[in-house]
Order: sequence, then C-alpha cells, then structure tokens
Amino acid sequence: MYSRTSPYTTGRPLINPPTYIEYHGLRFLIVDAPSSNNLPLYLQEFERWNVTDVVRCCEATYPKEPLNEKNIQVHDFVFVDGEAPPAPIVDAWLHLIEARFNLNNNNDDDGDDDAEKTQNGEKLPCIATHCVAGLGRAPVLVAIALIEEGMPPLDAVSFIRERRRGAINKKQLRYIETYKPRSKNKCIIC
Repeated sequence: MYSRTSPYTTGRPLINPPTYIEYHGLRFLIVDAPSSNNLPLYLQEFERWNVTDVVRCCEATYPKEPLNEKNIQVHDFVFVDGEAPPAPIVDAWLHLIEARFNLNNNNDDDGDDDAEKTQNGEKLPCIATHCVAGLGRAPVLVAIALIEEGMPPLDAVSFIRERRRGAINKKQLRYIETYKPRSKNKCIIC
C-alpha cells in the first residue's frame, strides 16, 4: 500500500483510494470526484502516476487551474449518471486515448502497480477519470478502452470490478455487453 497523504493537508488520506488499471500499455486511474478542499491530495496521486489528463464525467466540483498549472489537461465528458455514454463522448474518449497512448507500440504489460514504469527513460502517461463516486460513468469509459484494446466485454467488467468493487451498474453492463469495438474491427485487407 502506498501513502495517500499530502504535505499540503492535515495528513488525512483520501477516503476512497484511486484504482489503477493497466492493460497493453494503457494506464488509467479511476477516482471519485475531487473537491476544491481535497484537490491537493488528488494532485499528489496524479503526479505519482504521471497523469497527463483528467476526464470529468460529472459536473465540475473543482477548478481546472491547479491541474493546468501541473500540465494536466482537464476534459469535460459529462453524461447522465447511471447511463451509458452517448456516441460523441465515446468518440472524444477514444480520440483522447489514441492521442495520449502510442497504440501501435503496445507493451503487453503484466498490470502490476508500478507508478514508476518508463519507456525509453520517460514515465508512461496515465489518464485519470472520475464521476461522482468513481463507480459508474468513469469505469464504463475505462471498460470501453479495454474492449477497444482487445479485451472481451465481460472480461473488461470483471477486470475493473476486481480492482474497484461495485463498479458498473446493470444498465451500463448491458451497454458494455453489446459494445462493438471501433478500432479493432477495421479490415486490413479491405
């Protein structure tokens, strides 16, 4: 277990620790929604995991500026709580993943919790995503990324739930079960 305290606070840890998900070189951190009061704790975790982007799936609960000052881009991909993401949000999410990770040069990582992983001497990027509790909308986006990278849908749900108990509701599970990958269905011969 790693320390979850910040030198900028009273030393209290985050109530819900971040959940690290890694698969084939894709690195994600699922968290609950930071507030202005506990944002320094989250910033410490984001720095530890080399978070380059934060995706907010819920209404803003903190200002973007402290993250921008740390060279972390904030993306607002807000959609309805308990629901599946609409197509434009899925498109934006997949575009961000493609832009942030070199998907043609995957590492087939073993998924161990190593924040210091490097490639060519540089820390690998990580995308943090959150909704209110980090149990619905954020895990659904991560499941979509895992499916796009070749993981079967139900395996993606299990993979996430093993690391973040209570993630993904029944309605979202039905969506994930029927999700068709966009990037891996392209015919090379065509």
